[in-house]
Amino acid sequence: MTAPYACQPQDSRGRLHPEQLSTFRSPWQRDRDRIIHSSAFRRLKHKTQVFVEHDGEAYRGDYYRTRLTHTIEVAQVARTIAGALGLNTDLAESVALAHDLGHPPFGHTGEDALAALMQPYGGFDHNAQALRIVTRLERHYADFDGLNLTWETLEGIAKHNGPVLERDITGAAVAADLPYALAEVNAAWDLELHTNASAEAQVAAVADDVAYNHHDLHDGLRAELFTEEELAELPVVGPAFAEVDRLYPDLDRMRRRHEALRRVFGVMVEDVIAVAQNRLTSLQPQSAQEIRDMDGPIIRFSKPLYQNIKAIKSFLFTRMYRAPSVVDERHRVTDILNRMFPLFLNDPSMMPASWQRAAEQAPDQNERARIVLDYVAGMTDRYAIAEHLRLFPDAPE
Repeated sequence: MTAPYACQPQDSRGRLHPEQLSTFRSPWQRDRDRIIHSSAFRRLKHKTQVFVEHDGEAYRGDYYRTRLTHTIEVAQVARTIAGALGLNTDLAESVALAHDLGHPPFGHTGEDALAALMQPYGGFDHNAQALRIVTRLERHYADFDGLNLTWETLEGIAKHNGPVLERDITGAAVAADLPYALAEVNAAWDLELHTNASAEAQVAAVADDVAYNHHDLHDGLRAELFTEEELAELPVVGPAFAEVDRLYPDLDRMRRRHEALRRVFGVMVEDVIAVAQNRLTSLQPQSAQEIRDMDGPIIRFSKPLYQNIKAIKSFLFTRMYRAPSVVDERHRVTDILNRMFPLFLNDPSMMPASWQRAAEQAPDQNERARIVLDYVAGMTDRYAIAEHLRLFPDAPE
């Protein structure tokens, strides 16, 4: 049984292109299945979080999270939290599975590089690109482009970081510039960008934070960018290691690490659930729309834990995301994109035939750049590296 503030399948706003209901799946189970079977989802296997995939020699890269393994972890956390709160677990899972579909190759470095390259043509935002993928770029179905996902799943993708537009004193949306990919989708179907997302989508967003804060600690240790002794100085993490040492004083290093970090994971999940339960009990929302109309999110970390997580993120930024070896790799892959994007923009014949035709038929330079972006952003790490080598065999490594 779901709570009154959960999204109910029978109340779904449906799909932009009407379809017959499935005889044995709810609308959000169907969304989940379409996302899992999409080409963009499969490509997440070879897109990275922090470490570039091909660096197996330097980082033993097969041990690290990819966008796909991260997405699976987010979906697992989202289902757990949603279930504990009486929310619709299928919707939470669908939003979680789709949340990273718009990421380009080379993790956040690739996103930064493409945002700079696309600045004259409307910019680049991975959440907006995810919407473009699921509404336009996936082309497998006879009756429509995209996956024809439900309004609720699209809303969750669009509002992954909260409301996109501000509200005036009457509660109406305040007009503002939007990423072009988001603006196109919203023009076709109003996603009410000035309101909160559903509680299920909020769960998916918080699950993203839980997952990457947990696994980046794991991956940074494995890459030897910092030590367990250094982590022991951090809030939440230090007490977790201390508890493991008290319970298992002779535990070997790898088991000790795992036991401590799974406790960090548990602290985050339990905090989110406890905070949400307290707020839901206090506010007593009676519908999913009441959640959307609140002044702020209902699903979030407590203030003390949020401050502790900020300290962990600051540590990871300095010691992992901006570690010298990672920064060197950032420069290298940025150069790859900085060479390929202008080449494709100026000479579409260097792209595969279908992309070449689309770019050559584009009505203006903005649209041509956006088609080139779709092609480049869809690349996996390994494909981008291979294409760069083919196109620029003499480029410095």
